[in-house]
Amino acid sequence: MTAVQHPTVWLTGLSGAGKTSIALSLAQALKAQGRAVAMLDGDQLRHGLNRDLGFTPEDRHENIRRVAEVACLMNGAGLTVIAAFISPSRADRAMAAAIIGTAHFIEVHVSTPLAVCEARDVKGLYAKARAGQIAEFTGVSAPYEAPLAAALTLDTGALALEESVERLCRHLQQRP
Repeated sequence: MTAVQHPTVWLTGLSGAGKTSIALSLAQALKAQGRAVAMLDGDQLRHGLNRDLGFTPEDRHENIRRVAEVACLMNGAGLTVIAAFISPSRADRAMAAAIIGTAHFIEVHVSTPLAVCEARDVKGLYAKARAGQIAEFTGVSAPYEAPLAAALTLDTGALALEESVERLCRHLQQRP
């Protein structure tokens, strides 16, 4: 009998790209298929587990390390994990893949253009960053390194939420 593979779907992209919306809808779709699912979201974890971390490169690294460790534990417990994190550094995402296990790590680039993300910004974070009120804001005053070989790329400026989730579900079904 072959062991069931429980992956971590790692959604990476700019603030406002649609990562959380995709994660929530994907979780619902997978649960409807009978899969055990856990969702890890950057904003939620920064209010609890990672509340002691800021946004320096070192703190971002530690944030991603902790999330990857939790995801690995959840995968081991039989859960499909959906992680929605800006995770701007390729090196940090590679570290997450190494912790989780590259066979279980599915990097999905939510590649929504910056202008679309800014237009969606209900919290006003981009405006504050552009006014110099927020330092180290990814996409404005801090870099975002897009994945070089993501398993899947979704531009929510061009794709409806339902289509993005459908593509993700198809991708997961095609996995060995």
